Amino acid sequence: MARRPLPRILSSGSTQIARGREIARTAADSATDVLHPLITVSRGLRKLAASARAKWAATPKERRGPTLFLVAACVLVVALLPYGPLLALVVLMGAAAWKGRERPVARTGPDEAETARLKGLYEALVPYFSVPEDPSPLFSHGGDWSGAFGEYAFDGDGRLTRLRISYPPYFADGEPAARARVEQLLHAKSGRGREYRFDWDEEGNRLVLSVLPALPTTIAAQRFVTVPGETVLGFTDADAVRRTVPVLAAEGATEDAPAVVWRTGPRSTEPHLLAVGQPGSGTTSLLRSIALQALPHGDVLIVEGGGTGEYACLTGRAGVLAVECGLSGALASLEWAAHETERRLIAANRARQAGLPAPEDTRRPLWILLDRPGVLGHLAAADGRPDPQELLQVPLRHGRAAQVTVVVAEQFDSVDMLSEAVRAHTRARIVLGPAAPGQIEAVLGVQPHTTPTPDVPAGRGYARLGTGPVLRLQVPATPDPYDDATSDAHRRAVLDLLPERPPASPATAPAPTVVIEKIPVTAPDPAPAASPAPAPGPLHAPVPAEG
Repeated sequence: MARRPLPRILSSGSTQIARGREIARTAADSATDVLHPLITVSRGLRKLAASARAKWAATPKERRGPTLFLVAACVLVVALLPYGPLLALVVLMGAAAWKGRERPVARTGPDEAETARLKGLYEALVPYFSVPEDPSPLFSHGGDWSGAFGEYAFDGDGRLTRLRISYPPYFADGEPAARARVEQLLHAKSGRGREYRFDWDEEGNRLVLSVLPALPTTIAAQRFVTVPGETVLGFTDADAVRRTVPVLAAEGATEDAPAVVWRTGPRSTEPHLLAVGQPGSGTTSLLRSIALQALPHGDVLIVEGGGTGEYACLTGRAGVLAVECGLSGALASLEWAAHETERRLIAANRARQAGLPAPEDTRRPLWILLDRPGVLGHLAAADGRPDPQELLQVPLRHGRAAQVTVVVAEQFDSVDMLSEAVRAHTRARIVLGPAAPGQIEAVLGVQPHTTPTPDVPAGRGYARLGTGPVLRLQVPATPDPYDDATSDAHRRAVLDLLPERPPASPATAPAPTVVIEKIPVTAPDPAPAASPAPAPGPLHAPVPAEG
């Protein structure tokens, strides 16, 4: 059966309706553009009237009469002035236009993607912050996340930069294992590759997650403003320490940077330091930085176990006693350091018993920098010699009283070869380079409050002085100036800090070269042979026999 065509009026009706809607929409937009000033003024007059009504309602009844009289007097004065009503009308319209202008709407809540991220994070925390016995759990599957997350912030990529979490009081926030599980979950859900800090408030049952900015790597080696006995290990976050040091940035500008200052000497509670890191993490640069800061006020003895010549720039400098790379030289230098420590103790004790100040040679600081002692210990064991670390027992135990400071740097793969004396007396600890939380805890004693990132620049790590908090650390750039890969700015910065080499003494100076002209000489006639001299007589004459 053939279909009949629709009537013309029905087939073209939808097209006419769409065209009519388009015309109406265009007319409405044109009217809105034309009447926009009038709409703005009307909106402003409405807001001004509402604010005047609110102020009149807030005025006490005993003050309404004088207020009304003052307003009427002002209106009368304006009406009597020339062009007064016109000026008043212009001022009123201007105030209404300003009051009724369209302001950009500020976003007060998260968008759809941010809401989904917060809800997913809330659902992931339910197994950690809920128990079946809780009648009204704060965390439950399908619950309201706004009651648990009180403060949040996102970056331009939609990732969390700050989050405040309220957790139930029965959560075991005093157990490191429970904390570590929550921190690991938040780190994984908030985005890897960034460094997070977790601030636990046990009293208020609050956990604040915040993303930490990267520490600056533009601070190079320089002369820091410190007193004798203070060493700048590196720089940290501004809210972690209370002391700042003026430094020279990369572009030549001077700024105040928060510094990690290590104090040594007789009154120090952390007289010795241990630095551990991966290869290329910056432990050798740290020892170079410490040596450059110690040379203006003391003497430095360097023992390098790696034998790579990283301290060749310090050889022969004023204040550098020796730079040893071999096993025999290391054993001899460390044995001398042990005897020097004992000599200082004996001299200071005798002066103290005599009521005199300590001699000057016992008050000059002596720094012993030992890089990679595990290599030297392995060589000593293979050669049947004592471990060089055994010679450090006297400087480590009595170094604080004798002004002797020991700094040891080792890699993670040789930490087990450190002696018990080194482990027990190095209370200042530093971990540099990428490391697992377990490795950091094994060196520092506690886990850091931040999550370490897998990729960090050289000299980045953590520091802990004694029983203090764990601080993020960035060591000032102190590369080997003789390395071809070192930039010109860093090479010049290190060379400017190196002390001059002392001139050679006359006793050790080479003898001058003297050229003597050869002159032929005629040999004289041989002299006649002399008669032999009589033999010497006996010391005592023989005694004649009796009878």
